[in-house]
Amino acid sequence: MSLSSFLSNPRASLVADASVVINLNATARAADIIQAFPNPFAVTENACAELEAGIRNGHRDYGQLLELIAAGHAQRVHLDTPAMPVYESLISGSTLRTLDDGEAATIAHAKENGGIAVIDERKARSLCVTDFPDLVVVCTVELLMHDAVAAKLGAREQADALARAITGARMRVPQEHLARVRAMIGPERAASCASLPRIGRELVA
Repeated sequence: MSLSSFLSNPRASLVADASVVINLNATARAADIIQAFPNPFAVTENACAELEAGIRNGHRDYGQLLELIAAGHAQRVHLDTPAMPVYESLISGSTLRTLDDGEAATIAHAKENGGIAVIDERKARSLCVTDFPDLVVVCTVELLMHDAVAAKLGAREQADALARAITGARMRVPQEHLARVRAMIGPERAASCASLPRIGRELVA
């Protein structure tokens, strides 16, 4: 899937998992990035609960999400009855076939409402490929590298936002995107991002 094709339906909600919210907050430009896309931006009650639980560890992401919701940039959504079978199938069974609550809810809501699941966790993305091949799934880095974000922020600030997500939130970057990420943030800055795989930190001669 190209970085533009997942936005072919601007009415489809971008349904974000908790880790995606954390990554966007780390960019320091979350509202602008969300506004760069025509799609509604949604977070399930389950993912909200995971972020709220982080308060006890000193994390501020839930409060920042509430600010985004209050400003109309994001909306909190709940799982309706049609989504429950998908949700339950993802939280019960063997460890290899189950996900955490927020990821399961994100996928279930997107699947049953024609949305786009925005998730970063490798196992969750793999299960979507095998179990829900028609579901559009993207990760945070694909949003941040999108041309719409470049148009909104400018290329330099887009690169800075991308770097902040990697360093501040340890955003996962799938291997297929490492080369472009390194090109966007620059080889020197990539080399200092300890959360990137070694191949993504190696300087180009």
